[in-house]
Amino acid sequence: MNRLTDLSVYTTGDFKTGAGAVKRLLWYIINVVFFINPLNPISSLKVAFLRSFGAKVGKGVVIKPAVNIKYPWKLSIGDYSWIGENAWIDNLAEVSIGKNCCISQGAMLLCGNHNFKKSSFDLITLSIILEDGAWVGAHSVVCPGVVCSSHSVLAVNSVATKNLEAFSIYQGNPATKVKDRIIE
Repeated sequence: MNRLTDLSVYTTGDFKTGAGAVKRLLWYIINVVFFINPLNPISSLKVAFLRSFGAKVGKGVVIKPAVNIKYPWKLSIGDYSWIGENAWIDNLAEVSIGKNCCISQGAMLLCGNHNFKKSSFDLITLSIILEDGAWVGAHSVVCPGVVCSSHSVLAVNSVATKNLEAFSIYQGNPATKVKDRIIE
């Protein structure tokens, strides 16, 4: 068989979805109808669905329209955090979002990547942590294994490939510290 068409060479190693096929299918349907669908602005309904599928969600959380969440059972969101339109939480591993965090429009939290050194292209997954007060700017990307420390900021259209220091502002691709965040 042609190596390019033999899908058996693409493995996922030790990856576990954390849920059975029926639960994943039900979540897929709810995610498409109530989350990704831009016509549903009702945040409290989305929070209820997340909790019913195992997410830990605090009080006062706002989830805007057109948000895509891979696996709610691998998600925790602290009090008064905000997830903007078209954000994508591709949580193949645990994602922890602290209190008073902001994930702006079009931002992506990506917990998975592939091992390009192996012909099997194994999936690599690492957790993401946003500590209290962290802000991920519009159209920014947080890569697998990154910790956005307390009150750090990832500026618009930036890519965090390494941990962000507390009370610091990062910008660029890859993101580098540009200045301290001073909160008045």
